[in-house]
Amino acid sequence: MAGTRRRIGFLLFDGVKALDYVGPAEVFVEANQATEAYEVVLLSPSGDAVTSSIGGGVAVSAAAADAPPLDTLIVPGSERAPSAFVTDELLTAAQILAGRARRVVSICSGAFVLAELGLLDGRSATTHWKFTDDLALRFPLIDVQPDRIFVRDRHVATSAGVAAGIDLALALVEDDLGAATAQRVAQGLLVYLRRSGGQTQFSAPLRAVAVPESPVRVITELIAQDPSYRHSVISLARHVSISPRHLTRLFHDEVGMSPAEYAASVRFDLARSWLEAGRSVAQAASDAGFSSAEALRRTFVARLGISPSAYRRGIRTQIGVTTSGPATLTFAQGKDRAGVGSRSDRQR
Repeated sequence: MAGTRRRIGFLLFDGVKALDYVGPAEVFVEANQATEAYEVVLLSPSGDAVTSSIGGGVAVSAAAADAPPLDTLIVPGSERAPSAFVTDELLTAAQILAGRARRVVSICSGAFVLAELGLLDGRSATTHWKFTDDLALRFPLIDVQPDRIFVRDRHVATSAGVAAGIDLALALVEDDLGAATAQRVAQGLLVYLRRSGGQTQFSAPLRAVAVPESPVRVITELIAQDPSYRHSVISLARHVSISPRHLTRLFHDEVGMSPAEYAASVRFDLARSWLEAGRSVAQAASDAGFSSAEALRRTFVARLGISPSAYRRGIRTQIGVTTSGPATLTFAQGKDRAGVGSRSDRQR
């Protein structure tokens, strides 16, 4: 497409998560500051305006059936369950647009639209961590990668939720226009060109919320006061006057892990924050309560697949290491992009 603008089409629908399309769209618009390489168009199944997750009406350029051919189709997700927003109308619109696009992309739970159309069969894919189990269960032909920020498999790409769409959009810009342009876009938007690690870096212990006034809440607050302190399960149980076995059972019920696992995860988060603040690996390990820098290294490799020094370099240079594959991977224009029926069509 040398000498022409690449048309990036976002297929919107009622309940679409605003940041799922606004974030990636801004990446392409920012790229235009230097290159004028992209034309961003908003589409809907009927051509009517849609209502986004934040309640505002969003005008679109055209209906899917009337849209011109696209370089890239991007299907955002929704906070609503896939069973609620993945309608026949949306599937028909996505099928039409996918057949006219060089590459097809989903953000967050938009992966369920591609899955229903069979576009992810036999491919690796991801979605928001809240939906990965459901995606794998409902579509066993997909190799679901639950910890990936984004996954690219030939001409189809999927990403985890919300901000991961920005990561994927930057990778597409890098494919199209080169690393230097992609880095300028990242700098302009004040984001990392490539983030280290996968979805598990986003603090599972901090997502977990214990029942108010429960012994688990008391213990999580105690650990938060000094994550580097080496509590034992016995001492923690004694603190709330229950047995270690009962405390462990309550932890599994309320936060999905044992007290020791929770403390270790909070300690890991503390070490990660020290690295982000510029401390050395040895300092971060010591201040977070790890026995040695080597112990911290083993934990980082086990949790994120990278060393703490690599993570620290990524923070400092805004380059980092990604688990999402080489940035230079290109999309093949497979002939399976057109004429793909819905999952229900292929099962009949």
